[in-house]
Amino acid sequence: MASGKHYKTKKRSPLRTVVSLIALLIILAAVSAAGLFFYVDANSRPVDIADTAAIQTVIPPGAGAAKVAQVLKEGGLIRSERVFVLQSKRLGYDSRFRAGEFTLARSMSMRDIMYELTTHGAGETARFTIPEGYTVQQTADKLAADGVIADAAAFLAEAESGDFSQYRFLEGLEAPGSRLEGFLYPETYEVYKSSSPRDIAERMLGQFDKLFTEEYYDKASEMGLTVLEAVTIASLIERETKVPEERALVSSVIHNRLEKGMRLQIDATVQYALGEQKPRLLYSDLEIDSPYNTYKADGLPPGPICSPRIECIEAALYPAESDYLYYVLKPELNGAHNFAASSGEFEKFKAQYIKALDGK
Repeated sequence: MASGKHYKTKKRSPLRTVVSLIALLIILAAVSAAGLFFYVDANSRPVDIADTAAIQTVIPPGAGAAKVAQVLKEGGLIRSERVFVLQSKRLGYDSRFRAGEFTLARSMSMRDIMYELTTHGAGETARFTIPEGYTVQQTADKLAADGVIADAAAFLAEAESGDFSQYRFLEGLEAPGSRLEGFLYPETYEVYKSSSPRDIAERMLGQFDKLFTEEYYDKASEMGLTVLEAVTIASLIERETKVPEERALVSSVIHNRLEKGMRLQIDATVQYALGEQKPRLLYSDLEIDSPYNTYKADGLPPGPICSPRIECIEAALYPAESDYLYYVLKPELNGAHNFAASSGEFEKFKAQYIKALDGK
């Protein structure tokens, strides 16, 4: 039997293994820290040290570090939003940013920009409110009357021909008249007194963009509607209802009539075609030749007739389940409606309304 030598395997001590592991972790942490340092340092440098051209930048009221970073990145003034937020916190600037108009440049470092944004700014502001149901024309007139803009015509020109292609909801919009009809969201706003008509339009479009969520895009598509059609229905609901609880019911009437191929015969569309809000339409008014006259034209009008509130948009996309095909104001003349599924029932309610109206 052959003999051989036996060798013992030398065991590594647990302590040495732990020490080696700790050393490795320290090295990795150091490498990682160095990498992070160089990343932050590189992205904190000026975007273009040679570009000293002045860039007017507006920081909105209440903007936090993330919003400020977004504005600066969109203006080409910083390299990284993430690094700006990180550095503003590390350097103690994050809660000190001021609202206002600033003159910045791509040659400025991130730290220089932070200093500028925390030591200057704060321009005079103007506050205005656009009521629900206003048209673009009414919006322009109110802005001019409130002194927010100098000329209503300039705002209307911007609404008609300005480039707002960055907004998804305006893609492919071909409605006649102002392209922004229905999309200048009715709200109370605070803007700088130096704001241009475009600045104001973008504030209002931005609010619509914020409220018209992905859920609404999906729901409109599910219903076979474009965004324009959904907002058009919402604008009809806005102009036709004063009682919040009736919005979904009026929406159901609109959808039911469209499905049956019935003309909508909505007074508010005729008033839009006339260009004035008449307290009572005449039979001659119903003969106006316009694609917005839903007494003569089939289907929806070609675009919204006003700017609806978000609740009306929700009603347009989530109508009540009903078999109603008609509605008419109640004889109490309190803004509420009677709803009917048959023409006979409608005629009865209509007679009651006319009698009450004639008796005023």
